[in-house]
Amino acid sequence: MFPDSFTVSIAAPINAFVDWLVITYGDAFEKITGGMLSVLIPLENFLRTAPWWYVIILIGLVTYGASRRWTLSVGLMALSFLMGVLGLWDEAMQTLALMLVSTTVAVILGLPFGILLSRSHRTRLVGLPILDAMQTLPSFVYLIPALMLFGLGKVPAIIATVIYAVPPVIRLTDLGLRHVDREVLEAADAFGATPLQRLWKVELPLALPSIMTGINQATMLALSMVVIASMIGNRGLGQEVLLGINTLDVGRGAAAGLAIVAMAIVLDRTTQSYARRVQVTHGRVGNDA
Repeated sequence: MFPDSFTVSIAAPINAFVDWLVITYGDAFEKITGGMLSVLIPLENFLRTAPWWYVIILIGLVTYGASRRWTLSVGLMALSFLMGVLGLWDEAMQTLALMLVSTTVAVILGLPFGILLSRSHRTRLVGLPILDAMQTLPSFVYLIPALMLFGLGKVPAIIATVIYAVPPVIRLTDLGLRHVDREVLEAADAFGATPLQRLWKVELPLALPSIMTGINQATMLALSMVVIASMIGNRGLGQEVLLGINTLDVGRGAAAGLAIVAMAIVLDRTTQSYARRVQVTHGRVGNDA
């Protein structure tokens, strides 16, 4: 046995800190909850009340806009149709709405932090270990503080999903900006570009393929976390998986799992196709230059 005299409990200080946060900033957390629900609820209502064929056509158009390939668009529309065939259309739309909001928030938070890491070596030394810890911690750990601060429901699911999915966006934004050709940056400086102009018009466009890869990875991580978040009251496909486990209903769990795989393929192929098209476009621009 390890000596008791050497052990240190961190549970009590952490619980005290969380209690202090809830008491001191409870109103701020309520405002955050209200703001997120004001975005999530209309999007979810639209996806759930819109005709199923309308949503499938919309998915096909978005896919075609990203890939410019009709064959891929038709295939992903068929996968979307499969979610309805399995009798899980409503649950899939709830999960899709949560996915879109969570991924958008992760991108909005991840891009500035990635830019900051690429600009400062000291910030990067501090930030990389934090990102390592965020990606190493078990996903269930994120549910605890989200549950304590925001209670049960959709908002803690979004918060936990964002925390779990944001590291790839930060890492690959930092990586993409650091690998921008130095000669291009020197040329931008020679033409008198300000640091902000250089960032928006030169660095970010050239780093966009790497950034899009980060968004793709964040989307996949968000989908896996959305399923786990069903344990704190989030409805959707994750709840179907959880109910299948609790009732030992293998068929129910398998159907929900198949619908999750279909959604993952749709989201993955769409983001990957757009990233690939952006990379080809910038390659052509570079060759022309």
